[in-house]
Amino acid sequence: MKICIPVKENNGIESSPYNHFGSAPKFLLFDLEGNNIEVIDNGDLNHEHGKCQPLKALSGREVDVVLVRGIGAGAISKLNSMGTKVYRAVESSIKENLQLLKENKLEEFTSLNGCNHHGCGNH
Repeated sequence: MKICIPVKENNGIESSPYNHFGSAPKFLLFDLEGNNIEVIDNGDLNHEHGKCQPLKALSGREVDVVLVRGIGAGAISKLNSMGTKVYRAVESSIKENLQLLKENKLEEFTSLNGCNHHGCGNH
């Protein structure tokens, strides 16, 4: 399983999930089967609000799950259409969020409960 977590800076498993998917400076891509971590710079960082392109930001990589604290409905729909599930991360370490995901304790984002404005704590 490949899990993408947007972060401000790379501190490995101790990194904190970023507030918003589209404006995250980096993405950490965890391959749980191979125990690998890949750092991806967000090439779509300066997009207009609502114009996030997840495929562009993730450079076309296959991702099974995104863990993030905030994300817009459009990005959720695009990720879901790619077969990627999106979950609301808690303000803690990636290590704790991965454990909560394994225990099915994270809320899944849908296009109905995503951020629809910049006042949702996404910057």
